[in-house]
Amino acid sequence: IINDMCADEEERRPVFGNRYLDDPSSVFEHNAWDNVQWDEEQQMLAEQKVKDNSSAPLSDEKAEVYEREAGVHWTEFYRQHQNKFFKDRHWLFTEFPELMQSANEPTQVPSLEQEKFIIFEVGCGVGNTVFPILQTNRSPNLFIYCCDFADSAVQLVKEHELYDTERCHAFQCDITDSSHQLPVPPGSVDVIILIFVLSALHPSKMQDAMIRLVSYLKPGGLLLFRDYGRYDMAQLRFKKGQCLSENFYVRGDGTRVYFFSEEDVFTMLTRAGLMKDQLYVDRRLQVNRGRQLRMYRVWIQAKFRKPRECT
Repeated sequence: IINDMCADEEERRPVFGNRYLDDPSSVFEHNAWDNVQWDEEQQMLAEQKVKDNSSAPLSDEKAEVYEREAGVHWTEFYRQHQNKFFKDRHWLFTEFPELMQSANEPTQVPSLEQEKFIIFEVGCGVGNTVFPILQTNRSPNLFIYCCDFADSAVQLVKEHELYDTERCHAFQCDITDSSHQLPVPPGSVDVIILIFVLSALHPSKMQDAMIRLVSYLKPGGLLLFRDYGRYDMAQLRFKKGQCLSENFYVRGDGTRVYFFSEEDVFTMLTRAGLMKDQLYVDRRLQVNRGRQLRMYRVWIQAKFRKPRECT
């Protein structure tokens, strides 16, 4: 499970173009291949593995314990691993160049009249998205709000040498708790980032959490989403006794993960009032050339926008 979570952060993406596997005999010449299509046999095998590992789901009582103690498990995860587990997401600007935008062109002397370009990252962990953005986008208009479920993660963000309260505000938050007041003004955010975070929520709580988050977007604001896709290698590796409900599992450390379909994401985001700019299944073949292993990864990536005129 640890190896799967590390791989989820992905290798540094190539800036120029993609790498396609046209000749299967060349599979071990590189570490990764983009947009690898599955044949019917591979799809059927994946479906059978999920059917098998889902055949004996945990009891409702045990599932409720994992729900109740979700915060405990994520807090312990970051206490144990600190900031040494995930790598900084340098691929962000390849996949999401919108993060380099700002409300106004940078000027020599920022003025109070300039409108801020506000980013809100949900599920910031220890800052593997926040700090690359702050380092790369030097616009004086940029301001980032970021939150995480785990107090231990937020504390590590605040202790980072690049944390600057003039450009960033980190806070603890359970986005499924509607009574929790956020320091983010409603209707003020240009970009919301959700990267490998929504999958940690109970499926029954995702829609309400999304509707609430969308309320913080400006008209015309953008939501950036990337998360686990159905039949990803990590899902196929789960054993019987780890399934909580359909496509929802518990890892050995007590943290949980859901595997999305394209339809899941489209339905959830459109019901929250957003319009599709981009939605696709990112299928990648990662290889271990030393051990001659093939690892088929599946992620869902989406960009959805809040209509400029809401009725």
